[in-house]
Amino acid sequence: MGIDRRTVTRRALLATGGVAVGALGAVGLPRLFGWDRPPLSGGYAAAADAPGDLQHPGLSVRYYVETDEPVVAFTFDDGPAPDWTPMVLDALDEASVPATFFMVGRNLEAHADLVRDRMGRHEIGNHSWSHDDLATLDRAGVQSELSRTHDMIKQVFGRTPTLMRPPYGHLGGSTVLAADCMGYDIVLWSHLMRELYFEKDPDGQVRDIVDNVRPGSIVLAHDTGKPHRLVSLRGLGAMFAGLKARGFRLVTVPELLALEKKKPTPSAV
Repeated sequence: MGIDRRTVTRRALLATGGVAVGALGAVGLPRLFGWDRPPLSGGYAAAADAPGDLQHPGLSVRYYVETDEPVVAFTFDDGPAPDWTPMVLDALDEASVPATFFMVGRNLEAHADLVRDRMGRHEIGNHSWSHDDLATLDRAGVQSELSRTHDMIKQVFGRTPTLMRPPYGHLGGSTVLAADCMGYDIVLWSHLMRELYFEKDPDGQVRDIVDNVRPGSIVLAHDTGKPHRLVSLRGLGAMFAGLKARGFRLVTVPELLALEKKKPTPSAV
């Protein structure tokens, strides 16, 4: 029996002992895909240490949403930071586009004033406290990373986050268990900016996103990091315009999830 590639449930993940790969399942070609660091081999799956008091058995892992609606969600990881977060927010404001920001807790603590009053239309998710590789931590370690950022988001914005994204897209059983205990759903991605590949061809990076997203896509970008990432950020306005010209509407991840096509209920045999 195959696993539904749209939504991976906690039960399915724990049954496999957890994985430590990104949303695209890639173990090579990190430079081609614009990753700063290749996925690790293995990791602390910790699927066997499930506590007996799990509260959210419906936890899901999504990297796109099956929908007939022409919608796409842009997501930005690793900020906030003074180098590019204001640039990203300006581009979003100019195009009247909402997005989802997966924030690193220590960066939010250091730069809360950059974003405190600018996130009205945007969704905020948890990207851990220190951007450590959660797939190498046990459940207590993961939960500490998530809890500190959870509390910081509540302190700065007065919101309770419900989504998390593991750094590097690395996912182990320990992360699933911690997210389950905290009531999080896990969001990965179906498309990512390939800045290193398009470093000398910024228009190519725009075309790569505009031409290849489909209804329900989740796009990964970053609002801080190494200079090559500016290839994608400087093209955001053109990406938004190109997608709108194709008839797409840009939404937050929760708005995207709300448009998921419901599966028919199987008939009783």
